[in-house]
Amino acid sequence: MRKKWFEGSCTIGCRFQSLEHSIEDHGKFYEGVVSCMPGISSVELLEQGSDYLIIETSEGIMKRTNLKKSIKQDIVVVEYDEEYKAGKMVTTHSHFLDEFTSNEDGIKLKTTISDVRASGVLGLIYRLFGSSNIGKAVLNSHKTYLEALED
Repeated sequence: MRKKWFEGSCTIGCRFQSLEHSIEDHGKFYEGVVSCMPGISSVELLEQGSDYLIIETSEGIMKRTNLKKSIKQDIVVVEYDEEYKAGKMVTTHSHFLDEFTSNEDGIKLKTTISDVRASGVLGLIYRLFGSSNIGKAVLNSHKTYLEALED
């Protein structure tokens, strides 16, 4: 059983087919999503394989591993582990589960972040106080990226 750190959802004004097409190339998809995160000024996909990707941001190196995608008629589920080295100050480890479901308004995204670990004083502050801000930023970055596909 995973220990939940954040769980939230949002509605995205995007056609389900746009999501299905975009998520096929998970490296390009997450490079785009991460570029919509607040405070991130640069994003570059360094490497990707069938079940992992490595992205360099203005803040550090993000490794997403054990990536699993399930694409069905009205639902896309993506799950992965993340290690994010934000400079030399803090490294976070977490597990993400994103469930995209088609509905009459577009897509409902439910994101669950669990098993968050981060060491040191900054890590403690991150674990105790960061869940709402980080979780909402993750939801909003997906929304911004996917809605831009419709323009």
